[in-house]
Amino acid sequence: MRFVFLFDVDNTLLDTDRVTADLREFMTERIGADAQQDYFALFEKLRAELGYADYLGTLQQYRNAHPHDAEIIQVSLYLLNYHFANRLFPNSLDAVEHLKQFGIVAVLSDGDVVFQPHKIENAGLWETFGGNILIYIHKEQELDAVAEQFPADHYVMIDDKLRILDAMKKNWGARLTTVFVRQGHYAHEAKHLDGYMPADVTLEQIGDLLEYDAEKLLAAARKI
Repeated sequence: MRFVFLFDVDNTLLDTDRVTADLREFMTERIGADAQQDYFALFEKLRAELGYADYLGTLQQYRNAHPHDAEIIQVSLYLLNYHFANRLFPNSLDAVEHLKQFGIVAVLSDGDVVFQPHKIENAGLWETFGGNILIYIHKEQELDAVAEQFPADHYVMIDDKLRILDAMKKNWGARLTTVFVRQGHYAHEAKHLDGYMPADVTLEQIGDLLEYDAEKLLAAARKI
């Protein structure tokens, strides 16, 4: 049986909440608390519109609103030079390497077309996944494209968002094992949990995948 293991990035492999906290701290120190709050108000508005976090797009919007704030350029450089590899969750790469022995591993992420690939490459994930990287605007709506790129008898999706897992399970059914990793704010806030079906497997941290093999993950897949 051919297996494909699909990994989300943000708050699944990479502690993106910590990255955001670092950015807030840097902006407060460099351009002030008010400017930092203005930026993140735009950030949340744009995330609601796009469905994914767009740090650089928000910077452009901030610049349009504050054309004479020269310090904002330092924020761009901070993001581009940020060492994302230092924010990988413990045992995240070990979990990926562990599942490689059972099938194909690939990144399936939402994000923009510039910063998300940069972040993935900078974190060392591009190399870890051997270039098997898919980035969409709404990945749960692109399952036909995913299946065409990585054909398999069975898929495993590892993600911190129940909404994504719920949508994919409704499409692929027993052909998919959903793995919910309870890391980051999406995995703990009620508004991101209520109303969605439970995942087939729930983990407290990504490193817990080391306790699973393909047979165990296949057996966990529920029919709907």
